[in-house]
Amino acid sequence: MKETKHAAADPAARAAMHEVMAAFEAFKAANDERLAMLESRRGDALLEEKVARIDASLQAAQGRMDRALADGRRPALGGEGAKSAVPDERKQAWDGYLKTGQSSALILEAKGLSEGVPTAGGYVAPPETERLIERRLQMSSPMREIATVRTIGAGVFRKPVSTAGIESGWVAETAARPETDPPVLALLEFPAADLYASPAATQALLDDAFVNLDEWLAAECEDAFAGQETQAFVAGDGVNKPRGFLSYDKVADAGQAWGEIGFMLSGAAGGFAAANPVDRIIDLIYAPRAQYRANGRFVLNRRTAATVRKFKDADGNYIWSPATAPGAPATLLGYPVSEIETMPDLAAGSFALAFGDFAKGYLIVDRAGVRVLRDPYSAKPYVLFYTTKRVGGGVQNFDAIKLMKFAAS
Repeated sequence: MKETKHAAADPAARAAMHEVMAAFEAFKAANDERLAMLESRRGDALLEEKVARIDASLQAAQGRMDRALADGRRPALGGEGAKSAVPDERKQAWDGYLKTGQSSALILEAKGLSEGVPTAGGYVAPPETERLIERRLQMSSPMREIATVRTIGAGVFRKPVSTAGIESGWVAETAARPETDPPVLALLEFPAADLYASPAATQALLDDAFVNLDEWLAAECEDAFAGQETQAFVAGDGVNKPRGFLSYDKVADAGQAWGEIGFMLSGAAGGFAAANPVDRIIDLIYAPRAQYRANGRFVLNRRTAATVRKFKDADGNYIWSPATAPGAPATLLGYPVSEIETMPDLAAGSFALAFGDFAKGYLIVDRAGVRVLRDPYSAKPYVLFYTTKRVGGGVQNFDAIKLMKFAAS
């Protein structure tokens, strides 16, 4: 199981957390008033607007806390006391290549950016730069925080899995032991596809001796890579990109077979059932087997979260709880929640809510090596840095992730 350690929160994160807690208390009070008006059959448009406004401020406070925590966790390269993971000579050669395009073939490793065209070359970034990019992606890509991430050295990662275990049986002490059937194996393949970005720099930036170019390059690639990755990990079709967990065949959970994702029904088209909607969420929690519930979590976008945040259980308690400490996630019925904006919105037939153990269910593969091609010609006077990394992904355990289909049947 992946271990998560939380560093001491900075004042900005603590202040944002207090904002989240205060906003959620105000939200509960306003929503209770709204529900009381609905039960008395006296709807109030101003009260509905008030609840929506408080919910928006709650989401804004949560966003500020998440950004403060992400900024605090981002690694700094070359800070005071830091030691380089590569020889100084190689680091100097790498900086020289980024700044001026000059390089030493004895120090920098040249690679072709195309497997079919060796002359389309670039340089492999030093390990410290690659690690910096990977760590930044880990903090900004929500799927990387909850899935299993593996570094590979080949273009395709192949994983054999057993879809049916070894058979066994009971026999008497002197009875014959008939041969049992062998396990049924399936081979899953996770090809790594090219992901690229072309950040631009001015010559003044490159000439500035105080600018850490590794940090700049990682920061420029972070948002571009994270956005593309997250979209692909959720809904990618697997063609020149990772395959998202929503792109597999989806069937009713009772009839699920290997290679398919099981789903439960919400009870209403495009939303939750009007009566006892919490019961449907509980059904989704108990759809995976017990070994996948211990580390289970919900995945949804913020608009679905705004709907679920209003639900109460049979005792009148809200099923949603905000984060109680900086770095801790909000919870739904006691299970952590990951907000991923590329999840679908609530709509008829959509799969807007997922639950399961994503660390066991989804695999992300990173091919070792980040390549950079310096291009001072295509966008003069700017210098482009064509940066390429190879990423793949897909479901590795179809029993660990379950979905909710927003439909009555």
